[in-house]
Amino acid sequence: MNDPRSEYERRMNRVLDHIDRNLDAQLDLPALADIANFSRYHFHRIFAGWMGETIGDYVRRRRLEVAAHRLAAGGTVLEVALSTGFGSGEAFARAFKTRFGSTPTEWRNSTPERTAAFLAAQNSNLDQANSKYGQAGAGANGEHGFSNNPFGEMIMEVNIVDLPAARIAYRRHIGPYGPAVGQFWAQAVLPWMLGHGLAGATCYGIGHDDPSVTPADKCRYDACVEIPEGFEPGGQFSVAQLPGGRYAVTRYTGSPRDIGPVWNRMMKEWLPSSGLQCDERPCFERYENLATQTDGSFTCEICIPVKAL
Repeated sequence: MNDPRSEYERRMNRVLDHIDRNLDAQLDLPALADIANFSRYHFHRIFAGWMGETIGDYVRRRRLEVAAHRLAAGGTVLEVALSTGFGSGEAFARAFKTRFGSTPTEWRNSTPERTAAFLAAQNSNLDQANSKYGQAGAGANGEHGFSNNPFGEMIMEVNIVDLPAARIAYRRHIGPYGPAVGQFWAQAVLPWMLGHGLAGATCYGIGHDDPSVTPADKCRYDACVEIPEGFEPGGQFSVAQLPGGRYAVTRYTGSPRDIGPVWNRMMKEWLPSSGLQCDERPCFERYENLATQTDGSFTCEICIPVKAL
């Protein structure tokens, strides 16, 4: 028989994933309770006990956090408002200013300065605030997807590739990114992989939230392992489909603490000059043979989903 807590975790993950996929729709409690297969009468209390916030508070927070991300990517106020479930630009603007202390337009226009300030704060204390996407270990000097041009400038080497969809088993970590995520892989995921004959499987790390916007204790991270058709993981792992399609990809080898600047260069320097933009699929790190990377560093591909401007 499955561990009861594992069953709770899988059911709650179904609800959280459904909410994120349907932020522009009406999300009523009875329907969410049915998705989780919990009592409609008790679900509000179950959700609040599990997540530490009510369903209404969670949905409002996710809508505003996703809106902040889409504004920072250049979306118009009205389109962002409608795509995150607000009935009008005015209602959205009021809620946004209450949450973030600025109007949506001010937030969008101040993105470069806000990002620079956040990175400066992160870099001043790397031991406490490692990369959003970093995994386990602490390494020495890394190899990034860069090369020097004749003028000595660092040129990022990025390839546009079509990746296939992947069937994955994932286990979710909710809490601060950084060292805790590395411990999560080492203690909760890699032993499971080895015990199920998946030592050589391709792995993915998906950080769903922006730690400059989402409270650290609410950040969601999925540690994902590619699995074959017919394989059912059980336990605390859920099954999902990682979407395929066009991605911008660069390679990284090194320490978790040094990968943040590579992500930032991809987003701040390479992407704006590429003629492409992010779409709604998740960004992720892709790992080959992660279970054998035990020397304190890791190798991965940084993958950003892209479409034409």
